[in-house]
Amino acid sequence: MRHLFASAAVGAFGLLALSGSASAQSPMTVCLITKTDTNPFFVKMKEGAEAKAKELGIKLQSYAGRVDGDSDSQVQAIESCIAGGAKGILIAASDTKGIVPAVKKARDAGLIVIALDTPLEPLNSADATFATDNYEAGVLIGQWAKAKMGAEAANAKIAFLDLTPQQPSVAVLRDQGFMEGFGIDVMDKAIVGDESDKRIVGHDITNGNEEGGRQAMENLLQKDPSINLVYTINEPAAAGAYEALKSLGVADKVTIVSVDGGCPGIANVKAGVIGATSMQYPLKMAAMGVEAVKTFAESGKKPEASAGLDITNTGVDLVTDKPVDGVKSMDSAAASKACWG
Repeated sequence: MRHLFASAAVGAFGLLALSGSASAQSPMTVCLITKTDTNPFFVKMKEGAEAKAKELGIKLQSYAGRVDGDSDSQVQAIESCIAGGAKGILIAASDTKGIVPAVKKARDAGLIVIALDTPLEPLNSADATFATDNYEAGVLIGQWAKAKMGAEAANAKIAFLDLTPQQPSVAVLRDQGFMEGFGIDVMDKAIVGDESDKRIVGHDITNGNEEGGRQAMENLLQKDPSINLVYTINEPAAAGAYEALKSLGVADKVTIVSVDGGCPGIANVKAGVIGATSMQYPLKMAAMGVEAVKTFAESGKKPEASAGLDITNTGVDLVTDKPVDGVKSMDSAAASKACWG
């Protein structure tokens, strides 16, 4: 038997169920399901959902797994949301393929399901997707890295610090976007690791956290100590990679690029730890998601995708203190006013 406990109690699969804002005037419930409740990105996403729910008089029920990749917890949360009579679910999926049957069950029960940040596979498994254009986020840091290295880009030794073995869509999009921006033939855009470019030292997983980034960086340095460019799935992984490089005395010889836009990451851009990062806006994703569920519950109308995309694009900006020609960017001072976490 499965059990769910509210207010930060732990469920059978390690699920954290967190009670949210509610209004006595409205029984409408919206569920938010994130990968973790510790990553600053998802903390800010939850804050955005809570603020918008309070504004609209909606009850928000939030769920989070302990770590990235904890898909069982997310399946359990979906079942709880269905049983609890929620009108809609906002989900940042850990396993973008494996979660689909549970999402279908929710939609069949009449709930609207909106993917946040991470598109499901296939994309139309959700009613809508509110996300950064993660491919564009990768392209931006790839273009910047290529321009910064100049002629030496042809001799790059690149380490890829990815997310989890499941290769969720967000990780694939950023990884493959970076390659395109840098000038690497991505082969099949849906697959990480099928490329034949000799500049690629290898891929390792980080679970999106600092310790994972440190370990993955150490693993790849053992494979090739001459690594001079590091792509990271997010800024916590980038911070861990830097610590590994610093411990070996080679941090000043390696450029790190990332995606996130969290305040700690922007501070690391300013400090020179991260050369460039692509900033995304999780608070906006969640706030728009809550509004969309309310609209659907009241009118049956579903969100529309942005022009030219299959998702509703919530924006992305390159942040660096070392701008290059041809790639639009903002500096860390400007980004610090818009960062999160």
